[in-house]
Order: sequence, then structure tokens, then C-alpha cells
Amino acid sequence: MISPAAIQSIMKKHNISCRKSLGQNFLIDNNIIRKIIELAELTKSDLVVEIGPGLGSLTREIAHSVGKVMAIEIDRGLFKALNELLAGLENVNIILGDALKTDFDRLVEEKTGGEYGRTGKAYKLMANLPYYITSPILMHLLHNHFNISVIVVMIQLEVAERLVATPGTKAYGALSLAVQYFTKPEILFRVPRTVFYPRPGVDSAVVRLLVRKEPVAIVQDEDLLFNIIRSTFGMRRKTLLNALTRSSLGIERETCLIGLKRAGIDPGRRAETLTLGEFVSLAENIVKDNS
Repeated sequence: MISPAAIQSIMKKHNISCRKSLGQNFLIDNNIIRKIIELAELTKSDLVVEIGPGLGSLTREIAHSVGKVMAIEIDRGLFKALNELLAGLENVNIILGDALKTDFDRLVEEKTGGEYGRTGKAYKLMANLPYYITSPILMHLLHNHFNISVIVVMIQLEVAERLVATPGTKAYGALSLAVQYFTKPEILFRVPRTVFYPRPGVDSAVVRLLVRKEPVAIVQDEDLLFNIIRSTFGMRRKTLLNALTRSSLGIERETCLIGLKRAGIDPGRRAETLTLGEFVSLAENIVKDNS
């Protein structure tokens, strides 16, 4: 099943093809799959939600290591093929759906009778995410505060580097701050483009995000914090003062100056130089001035 020839045979049998619009590239290296399973530190008591199981190569190995797997696939052709390919694995539930529109807590609550989910036990999430959907999926997972303990995903290497980036670096941005606010990110290992079929144009990396039980800092208005972050990075060449006053936030220049002063931040600095703690302080002090 793992070879390109086997994948072509399966796709021909089920009259399906790789959809570039969905970023479909199937992993064809068993060693990479085993390494992902090992580093995910799965146990028989775990429930794993998998996004985008593809042809089920990783799904099958997850199933051998955990109590239950819920695999969400958006492609109807792959969904039908998966039901045949994974037949006999009684602990796998294949679900046709769009991960971006899924309430994961509600899903697992319904499928486990409330054992897992918002008021139940935490669960794990695994995925091989195409580039175009990586940021939206991660923001959906984190901003909705789903009861997920750890996220293990394979993503484009460039995006992985953004998740762990530090202030003052080119990769540092709004995505870095959002992920680091909610999780402790770590790049586990690099994955060459040669282990996928069809072969993508870039290398990937496997990343583990340990979800914090509490965010790295508590703010009165979480939405304001991330609006400030997005607005200032959206105009990253401008000073903080200019970016804030020209943004759609509707904050007066004087309010910005007062907030920056209270936070101890030079108005002439740029977003890429601020730490997460400084952004939190800025959001808190602008809130105080608006209250």
C-alpha cells in the first residue's frame, strides 16, 4: 500500500486522483510513519483525531497504538476508499467532513458518549496538513480551545520554522505568536520531499505542539490581543504607533501612545521586535485606556 505503484493501483480501482486543490501528497515511507508514531508517544488509552487520513497509511499505524481513532476526510472519493482500505480495524471511525467547520469537542463527545471532549478527557490530534490550510486549521484548533492535549502535524518546513521563530527573525510573525501563546511548539524532524507521492516542491517537517493547560499569559481581551498582533504584522515595516493608528482597530493615536507608554514600549519599534509578553502588556494597557 505504501509504494507509488500501490497508490496508483488503489486510485485507479476507486476512480480517484490526487487533487492539487486539496494539497494531496501521500506519504510513502514506512520509516517516517514509524518515527511519527514513536514521537507522538501514543498509548492504548488515547483517542486520536486525525485530519486528512488520505489513503490511511498513518491511520492504520495509529490504530495499532491507541484505543480509538477518528479520521476526518473531506474528499468523498478518498472517504469511500478508506472504508474499504481500513475495513477490519474496529477502533477506526472514518468521518466525511471539513475540519475547518468541525467542532472537535462535540464530535468526540458524540462518538464516545461524553468520555472525551469539553467536559471529558483530553484527546490527541494528528495530521498531514497541506500548506494552504495549515494556518487556518491551527487557528481553528487553538482559538476554539478544544480539549486537545497535543497536536502532532506534518507541515511545510517553512511553516514549521515560523511556529518556533523568535523575535527579530525573518520567520517571526503572527502565526508564531498565536501558536506560542497556546502551545509549546517543537520541530521533531525534517521530512524530505522525496518520501511523498506525488512529490511536492518543498520539504516538510513533523511538529509537536504541547497544548498549554493555561495560555502563556492571561489577558482581559484575547481577541484584542490577536487583532493587535495581526494588525501590526500586517504593516510590519511601519512603527508600532503608525501601524496601530492606521489599522482597522479604531484606536486613536493618543490612546496608542498612552498604551505604549504604560507598557514600557517605544512607539518607534516594529512588531517583529516585540516578545509575546510585550504584546500582552500592550493589549492590557490599551484595554485599560479604553475602559
